[in-house]
Amino acid sequence: MILHGNQRGGAKAMGLHLLNSQDNEHVSVHEVKGFMALDLMGALRETEALSKGTKCRQYLYSCSFNPPQGVDASIADFEDAFDRAEEVLGLTGQPRVVVFHEKHGRRHAHVVWSRIDSEKMKAINLPHTKRKLTALGRELFLEHGWELPRGLQHLGGASPENFTMAQWQQAQRTGLHPTEIKKALQTAWSQSDDLKSFAAAIREQGYRLAKGDRRGFVFVDLYGEVYSVAKWLGVKTKDVKLKLGTSEALPSVDAATAELKGKVSERLLQLIEQAKQKQVEALLPLKAEQRDLTHLHISERMALSTLHRERHEAETASRMARFNKGWRGLWDRLTGRAAKLRSENEEEAALCKRRDRMELDEMVTKHLRERRTLEAKITVLTERHMEERKRLFGMVADYLGSSQKARALEREREAGMQFSLSL
Repeated sequence: MILHGNQRGGAKAMGLHLLNSQDNEHVSVHEVKGFMALDLMGALRETEALSKGTKCRQYLYSCSFNPPQGVDASIADFEDAFDRAEEVLGLTGQPRVVVFHEKHGRRHAHVVWSRIDSEKMKAINLPHTKRKLTALGRELFLEHGWELPRGLQHLGGASPENFTMAQWQQAQRTGLHPTEIKKALQTAWSQSDDLKSFAAAIREQGYRLAKGDRRGFVFVDLYGEVYSVAKWLGVKTKDVKLKLGTSEALPSVDAATAELKGKVSERLLQLIEQAKQKQVEALLPLKAEQRDLTHLHISERMALSTLHRERHEAETASRMARFNKGWRGLWDRLTGRAAKLRSENEEEAALCKRRDRMELDEMVTKHLRERRTLEAKITVLTERHMEERKRLFGMVADYLGSSQKARALEREREAGMQFSLSL
């Protein structure tokens, strides 16, 4: 599994993120352990209140657990990963909450631990968490026989195509996929040696390099979106400066955006918007099917949850009925029969719990596979749209390049006329 964790505060924001059902098809609170509160928001607020007795501001440790694409990890697989992560991080026995999210046919989990040691009233120090989680993630991949992703083939590495939530949201505002933007920037970066060649390579992709207010080197697009070069490349700022030098000679963000917009005709902008709208409309039937499938899966899981609850109540009542009452009950306790019966009931209850978990696992696996079939159709259409957008933005880049060449030729002609007049 890919494990990514960080220390943080903000109990309310963390709770809202974990319970976010708008961006996830399914959200289920799997565990709330070690808290006085029984619900997720209450547990996180409890940790926040406890942290007031310390100087700790980042009183939570949040970690996401992501199996590889197409893998159906069981609840037992996830729980094993949770416990092992808890051990390597040094959070054994700390209160925690566990939430499962499902989106686009993939299932992942979030575990949030309290960092506050309630006995010592201080935060638990968590050194080298990234290295520890990367090593554990690699170990889990090898144990399960999953193909190692590029980021785990060498410890500490990271895939250049990974992107953050902020990058995803920024790309969504332009109608592009973040991979499109990232690949365009990576292509320009690999083809350049210095500031001049990088600016030219970025220009060929339809962007403009500019000087950011606080982020050093940035690039802008037709829509006025500003992208940090270092963040989108996934490299350190000092490495960008080492290759490009200073950004002082570059235009400001406003100037670069104005120049880019001024050089693109209104008609070309209309064609871009029309193409984007056409792609959105083409996805509507699949999005409707996606929505209907989500509703069906929710109703099936609710029915299974109701079945499990009613069956658990009936089975618990049946097991309790096995105990005698009154004098017979007293005699059973004296002879040890009651203890033996209690042990048998506990074993039976554990088997029933395992049976219910297997039924849930089977249903979730079935739902994930049904969703992946639909997602495959969406992916094919989305990739086709990406190719169309690539050609369209290539046209923009060519248009900008031809306009620049035309202006250069015009300046040469004007210079030649002035030279001839001087003679």
